Amino acid sequence: MGLASAAQARATKEVEAGGPLDLTLFRRLVGRPLWLIGIAGTVLGLILQLVALAYGPLLLVQPLLVTSLMFAGFASARLERRRPDRMMTFGALLCVAGLAGLLVVARPSGNGATLVTGAALLPLGLVLAVLTLLGLGFGAFSRSASLRVLGLAVATGVLYGLTAGLMKVVANQFRIGAGEPFRHWTLYLVCVIGPIGFLLSQNTFQQGRFLTPALAVITALDPLVGVAIGLSWMGESANGTPLALFGEALGGLVIVVGIVMLSTRASHLSAEPVAESGEAVEPEHRGPGDGDGYGLAGSGC
Repeated sequence: MGLASAAQARATKEVEAGGPLDLTLFRRLVGRPLWLIGIAGTVLGLILQLVALAYGPLLLVQPLLVTSLMFAGFASARLERRRPDRMMTFGALLCVAGLAGLLVVARPSGNGATLVTGAALLPLGLVLAVLTLLGLGFGAFSRSASLRVLGLAVATGVLYGLTAGLMKVVANQFRIGAGEPFRHWTLYLVCVIGPIGFLLSQNTFQQGRFLTPALAVITALDPLVGVAIGLSWMGESANGTPLALFGEALGGLVIVVGIVMLSTRASHLSAEPVAESGEAVEPEHRGPGDGDGYGLAGSGC
């Protein structure tokens, strides 16, 4: 997944940039060898994820996917022919360490095969819907390039996590029989939500100046949403003692620190060429006052 994200992010910079919610981006990307390599990596990653979800709880599988952040950061640096930045690497490692620590302390258990029904779906469902709509709103209408990328990354992370939760159900249905998933609504909802999340991810990669900050938001939200689905909708459980809750909160804080470090460092890296040359930057690339936050606008590499 990490290698696929790096390839796709690089490919989106090789085509003409569009708006933050550009529905025609796929048309410009089709035929790009690097993007097709990224698609192949994504398909392989999804197959492996589906197999893992068939045998393990969401609370275990989803947090492990954050390791894609490390691979994506190093692969992206190689594709751009630059050395990995030490601070951004440390920020990525903090995100991984925070989620790993949270996983060790939480000790997830249970392996639900079905979703709850009726009103039990509503509380978390409404929260996820609001987060997605807020992310799309910031992505579409914010004047700040950083907020646009942050909004797109939030919406992508939520939809990815929701897709994973539904894929867990589909995977267990496949274990019953090859035709079983086609008898339930979850497979068809995955076929709608999954592509939408993927389209948002490609727009996020193109709008952001650097891959790592935006991907950090996506890879942090994806497992957190998956964990919430496992706990609320699938009957999975985690260690809830006071000491464990403190450790889980500490792990979450480490993740936040890692994301802040990534975004702050990326804004400094984006501003360095301006400081060195002393020349004005075109509005469509970067302005020195538009560089704080999560993703660094501009389509140039």
